[in-house]
Amino acid sequence: MNTDSLFKPFSLKSLQLKNRIVMAPMTRSFSPNGIPTDQVAAYYRKRAEGEVGLILSEGTVIDRVSSSNDANIPHFYGETALNGWQKVIENVHQAGGQMGPQIWHMGIMDNHHSGWLPSQPFEGPSGLNRPGSGNGSTMTDSDIADTIAAFGKAAADAKRLGFDCLELHGAHNYLIDQFFWEATNQRTDIFGGKTLVERSRFAVEVIKEVRKQVGDDFAVIIRLSQWKPVDYNYKLAKTPKEMETWLNPLADAGVDIFHCSQRRFWEPEFEGSDLNFAGWAKKLTGKSTITVGSVGLTGEFLAAFGGESSEPSSLDELLRRMDRGDFDLVAVGRPLLADPEWVTKIRQNRTDELKGFTKEALTELILA
Repeated sequence: MNTDSLFKPFSLKSLQLKNRIVMAPMTRSFSPNGIPTDQVAAYYRKRAEGEVGLILSEGTVIDRVSSSNDANIPHFYGETALNGWQKVIENVHQAGGQMGPQIWHMGIMDNHHSGWLPSQPFEGPSGLNRPGSGNGSTMTDSDIADTIAAFGKAAADAKRLGFDCLELHGAHNYLIDQFFWEATNQRTDIFGGKTLVERSRFAVEVIKEVRKQVGDDFAVIIRLSQWKPVDYNYKLAKTPKEMETWLNPLADAGVDIFHCSQRRFWEPEFEGSDLNFAGWAKKLTGKSTITVGSVGLTGEFLAAFGGESSEPSSLDELLRRMDRGDFDLVAVGRPLLADPEWVTKIRQNRTDELKGFTKEALTELILA
């Protein structure tokens, strides 16, 4: 297996990566009361020592009272939490790695199984978190303005702490994605509308504020998905033309890299072409893209949360698409969660040493 294309350097603005492998964001509830611990720092440091090109943190929430449904999801605000993130990035840099936080607002969520609730109701574009189901409040104009400002503040803090880039979480039916989706955005003001491009106004304003706060030379990534947790086959953009009208305003607002979430990276996005989501995003915008979705493992990541195990799988199809130029970077989730040395083993062609994935890996921060 010739993996040379995975190990070419990649440079873009503030990013100077030694290879094309990205650690995908994987939410871990190991930050008590939102504060990243020394163990969290050690967890990320081990991935940097294991030669990951770019580490993207688990989702870390902005300064809005109801931005999270879990008390142990990390915060990206407040002196104590930011001091924890300072330790994380210092450890990653000491190990020769590069990293960006994934900046997050969860939007309207189901109540957490722990029973914990924020002190104010969840908030979203129209009070809905799925078709016909509400579990929160509709955001006012001032809520929206304050949320945009909170995204900007988190971005400024990411740069101030020394991170190498940042990612906005705009996928998987969290807040930004709830604005994209007509089922959860039924607003009639400038943040709503019948078309996807109209419903993208909130994302555009968030990106503009982030870009204003970090300047022109700091790399900004946005993670997007077509599918929804309640409908795996759903597509926000039904055609390449609709996708173009969705993505180009985001690029114009300041996105440098599109992180295109699929459950299985090899599945084509539209009929008549085998290009996946990341392939289409690159073709339509000219921007760099990250592909993701069951790379290196049998089985897909959502099934893992239900207890499904996975075994190592071939990278041949991934490499074929990468060599063709479909995308620039490859995000890997579960293999790196289970094995901090996965990248090194791939580079050295030690495929017989690759580990499978079991649900038990979700319950600890694996350091060896």
